[in-house]
Amino acid sequence: MSDVPRPDAQVHLGVFFQGVNHTTVWSDPDSGSQTDFETFRRVVQTAERGLFDAFFLGEGLRLREQNGRLHDLDVVGRPDAITQLAALAAVTERIGLVATQNVTYNDPADLARRLASLDVLSGGRAAWNIVTTDNAWTGENFRRGGWLDHTQRYERAAEFVQAAQAIWDGWTDDARPTPVHHAATTLDVEVTPTVPRSPQGHPVLFQAGDSPDGRDFAARHAEVIFSAHGTDFDDALRFADDVRARTRAAGRPEDDVKILPGTQFVLADTDAEARDKARWVKEQQVTPATALSLLGQVWGEDLSHLDPDGPLPAHDPVIESVGETRGSPRRGVSPVDVARAWRARAEADGLSIRQLVIAQERERGFVGSPQTVADELARWVRNGASDGFNITPWLVPSGLDDVVELLVPALQERGAYRTTYEGTTLREHLGLRAPLTHRLTADATR
Repeated sequence: MSDVPRPDAQVHLGVFFQGVNHTTVWSDPDSGSQTDFETFRRVVQTAERGLFDAFFLGEGLRLREQNGRLHDLDVVGRPDAITQLAALAAVTERIGLVATQNVTYNDPADLARRLASLDVLSGGRAAWNIVTTDNAWTGENFRRGGWLDHTQRYERAAEFVQAAQAIWDGWTDDARPTPVHHAATTLDVEVTPTVPRSPQGHPVLFQAGDSPDGRDFAARHAEVIFSAHGTDFDDALRFADDVRARTRAAGRPEDDVKILPGTQFVLADTDAEARDKARWVKEQQVTPATALSLLGQVWGEDLSHLDPDGPLPAHDPVIESVGETRGSPRRGVSPVDVARAWRARAEADGLSIRQLVIAQERERGFVGSPQTVADELARWVRNGASDGFNITPWLVPSGLDDVVELLVPALQERGAYRTTYEGTTLREHLGLRAPLTHRLTADATR
């Protein structure tokens, strides 16, 4: 008998088309537009050719800034996610379509209707990546700056999801809409649904959160959790075990929440060539301008006048915390402590600004030949460290080509990847049960 817990498990793959980030290589001649439909079309059709479960679209509600100016090393705007995915539904047949949508700055009746519309128009392939925001910087775009206390983020999220589910369930099995009234602490909804159910019943619920509150929210409400634990096996297994324990504690089967960590692949003919390629990729990701920008984020000032091949600033930052206009990279960490640690490492190892920033960048993902990486992915999934992976290409739109042409066949040779889509809906691709509210209703009537 095999001592591998899930010897027949197969790898599920999704592609994460990022929004704001500095890990996409912009300077490469093959880098495509971040607003041109052709870029998105090529990525999603490549993923579907590779039998991926889903195309996962990131989205932000405000352009990132630094020192009061737009940060021009990132994506500068992007079409609305649901609009973009509706267009992609017309040029695909099977792959799931995941829209990142914020619960803080949306209304349940409106968002539930738009997600249900995508689900129906795509034939049951829609999903919702549920995200929360409480910072005043984003809120200023909605004249709600700081209106939601940090501790209420997941309370609002839970109430929002429950309202959306009630709206989706308001269209009955016999195709009759019924009025829905859902009142809670942060919202009060009264609406009659206008969109029928899709073949999968509800859009699939994704959630990306790593805090204890985020994990508990996923265990209670989500069907897929998108995690940051996609590099180290032991770390990923600890995370997966924790999520499964929380899911059981929430009264659900432990496999009710699929775990798809975000990760990056760097592939080449041999492991040695892949390691060389990975070093080159990291150097391309951290350009001289990016290195100075990341340094300036810690110091809280414009350092673009410095030589990226020169030493770090000798003075300490004067700010007390790193601002959130470029996300929350070091919430609760003192910039002075970070600066001093960086300077000590740079002096000890003889590193320039850019070399230090590259060295500080977290190692992530899988590097090797297709055969080596396929073996490792199968090990993860069959030992319960994840159910698959959500791939962030370091180059778009061509960054999935070698995954589909080289890695997918290697996984198929190992019996660790599908050879055809066996269903038509995203819920079927992921092996998910019926929507949780449908199961609870069925249990109550027995």
